[in-house]
Amino acid sequence: MIPATIKNIIFDLGGVIINIDYQKTIDAFKKLSKANATIEFNQQAQSALFDELETGRISNEAFREKVREYYQLDATDEQIDDAWNALLLDIPAERIALLRKLHKNHKLFLLSNTNAIHLIAFNKIVQDNHDMPALDELFDKCYYSHLVDDRKPNASIFERILQENDLKKEETLFVDDSIQHIEAADKLGIKTLHLAPPLTINQAFADAV
Repeated sequence: MIPATIKNIIFDLGGVIINIDYQKTIDAFKKLSKANATIEFNQQAQSALFDELETGRISNEAFREKVREYYQLDATDEQIDDAWNALLLDIPAERIALLRKLHKNHKLFLLSNTNAIHLIAFNKIVQDNHDMPALDELFDKCYYSHLVDDRKPNASIFERILQENDLKKEETLFVDDSIQHIEAADKLGIKTLHLAPPLTINQAFADAV
């Protein structure tokens, strides 16, 4: 049950709204690697290269070139993008319906550690399957790490959302499946919900439907 004091909800994207499978991207890159190299990318940690992409410090072109170099890939840009996007699965229709329902009585925000290549891919999933131009349609404002030059679990990104939207931390709930992000929001006094698998947002907010 959502407490009556909660007026704002900040949602994570991957593993909360869109289903993801990191192993699919790891496997896809490994198949492209002449050295059979395994990339350092999962929910808990990732290489500096992926951090740079997620904060917009390198371009898509530079990312692809570095991936080719680091993991000895013999691959086209399209093959690299397809491998990188392999982790993005589906957004169940019931989650879209839930967000629309919640938006009637709450301000909704999206906070995602993501990148330009994934942004194009998950918006295409939304367009193809849910007849929406972009995921942004469901939220008051979206904060994508590569566009705001900041990322979770930095306190600064949570503070920015609160300040820019005049939100009170005690009236704001943050929902994420990564415990390190939950802990960061907790320290700031933001209410939190750790969506530990296999819990889904529809189960967590069952009373709101």
